[in-house]
Amino acid sequence: MAPTHVLVPLDGSPLSDDALVHALETFDCRVTVLNVVTPLDRPMSEGGVLGADDAREETARKRATNLVERARERAAEAGRSVDTAVETGDPADTIVSYVEANDVDHVVMGGHGGPQDGLARRLLGTVATRVVGETPVTVTVVR
Repeated sequence: MAPTHVLVPLDGSPLSDDALVHALETFDCRVTVLNVVTPLDRPMSEGGVLGADDAREETARKRATNLVERARERAAEAGRSVDTAVETGDPADTIVSYVEANDVDHVVMGGHGGPQDGLARRLLGTVATRVVGETPVTVTVVR
């Protein structure tokens, strides 16, 4: 059965951009792009390393807004429209919760290639792995 609502989590990586292109080219249905801002007081966030402050939090929120707006523009260039959302929380948990709360029936997200020992590969790959394992819908991982 063809999906009626596809979620594309964006993290600013080239593979998440590829996931958006794949979703727009493959599915003729509602598409929502989501960026998750990790709370700055979390250990794996910039704030967890540098200390949280209002300026860094505002910068993170602006970056998230820019990412989803850029996705809206890319979709428009392809003759499509997308809904956009910015949420705050643990990325994997937030994606799974968003799926369950918003009648999403398919997720398309970037996977991560490159060296297996890279820190970003392990951290970001963990999000995709958790979403695949925890979300109740089909997940397409673009590589």
